[in-house]
Amino acid sequence: MTAEPSNELRIAYGGQAVLEGVMMRGRRSLAIVVRHPLGQIALRTLALDPRRLSQRVRRVPVVRGAVGVWEMLVIGMKALNFSASVQLAGAEGPAANGSDGSDAAERGTSGFVTGSVLLGLVLGVGLFFVLPLFLTSYTDTAITSDVLSNIVEGLIRLALFLAYLWLIGLLPDIRRVWMYHGAEHKTINALEAGEQLTVAKVQRHSLAHPRCGTGFLVLLVLLSIVVFALAGRPPMVWRVLSRVALVPLIAGVGFELMMFLARHRRRWPARLALQPGLVVQRLTTRQPTDDQVEVAIVAMDRVLALENQLVELRPVAVPATVVADDRPA
Repeated sequence: MTAEPSNELRIAYGGQAVLEGVMMRGRRSLAIVVRHPLGQIALRTLALDPRRLSQRVRRVPVVRGAVGVWEMLVIGMKALNFSASVQLAGAEGPAANGSDGSDAAERGTSGFVTGSVLLGLVLGVGLFFVLPLFLTSYTDTAITSDVLSNIVEGLIRLALFLAYLWLIGLLPDIRRVWMYHGAEHKTINALEAGEQLTVAKVQRHSLAHPRCGTGFLVLLVLLSIVVFALAGRPPMVWRVLSRVALVPLIAGVGFELMMFLARHRRRWPARLALQPGLVVQRLTTRQPTDDQVEVAIVAMDRVLALENQLVELRPVAVPATVVADDRPA
């Protein structure tokens, strides 16, 4: 069956699930939409600086990927901070002036969320890059091949990564984030299919997407096996330093590879290479509710409007007014 005509044009976009909400990003702007505990939708839009570093190095392969990944982490921190502030404001009740109270709450959560994400980044490097190396040291006496040793290290890294995703998915709050992650993917898949973004039509689409951050992390784990195998098996101190120092390189190469595979995903070699990431996405996505899909649609609509690719914003069926807060990044 042919899809109905759509007024949403193809743009460069991405997304991220946050606390009770979704962030959608275009070329020049992004929108963070969060469901307030009182039922209304809180919205923040940010203009992306056209002079940002990723734009200045956009013609330099690998470097642009590493810089882009870092900028996505920074933007992700801002999105998480806003979503946390909305939930905190809701827990404290409506503000006296009738606003959602998120501004005051955001000032209180900014340092905490930023510190938590940075701490998580450090712990992530330690858990998924350094710890496997130390665990592999116990098998090195029985393994003479440098390549085989690095493969064992990579398999341990992959096992730790999958176990981590499964364990945190048992937490109720994380399961809610996974549901919004599913809503984000369904909305982007519907847009790519040329569908009108309505809740019913978005819900028909897949939970998986080839440009997902989960798939990107799986690709990094697999790519690290190749990169570290080329580094051989130097003394332990140098091996530890190499695991940390080579993370930006692996991220840059992984970004380029992910974009290449996504562009050619209709060809069977690319589909095969993307399959591990699509399978692991089953751990990080859940079937969203209609209310959660509505939040993702509002975020995408706002980005499309800011990118001048949506003629008219669709009405939002929520029990309270949308809270808009436009500001530069």
